[in-house]
Amino acid sequence: MLALSNVFMTFAWYGHLKFKATPLVAVVLISWGIAFFEYWLAVPANRIGHAVYSAAQLKTIQEVITLIVFAGFSTLWLKEAVGWNTLIGFGFIAIGAAFVFRG
Repeated sequence: MLALSNVFMTFAWYGHLKFKATPLVAVVLISWGIAFFEYWLAVPANRIGHAVYSAAQLKTIQEVITLIVFAGFSTLWLKEAVGWNTLIGFGFIAIGAAFVFRG
């Protein structure tokens, strides 16, 4: 559920970048509409997940999923390459995330 919610939110936040001629008011309203469905996935996922994970762990999982989804989205939808510097930065974030789960 968190992965799918991240797909919706990534489109809500960044999908409009392919349509720069579209008025800002329109893209904001469309983004809100997309985010509505994202919330219907994220909120239950966090509620269910909190039975197993702490809030900090849930947020960390969500951030790692976001980076993975965004890398794919950036490449496939926006046609922007993900460079080595970005991958290394994401790797450092993943290392930081691993510390959240050390117990």
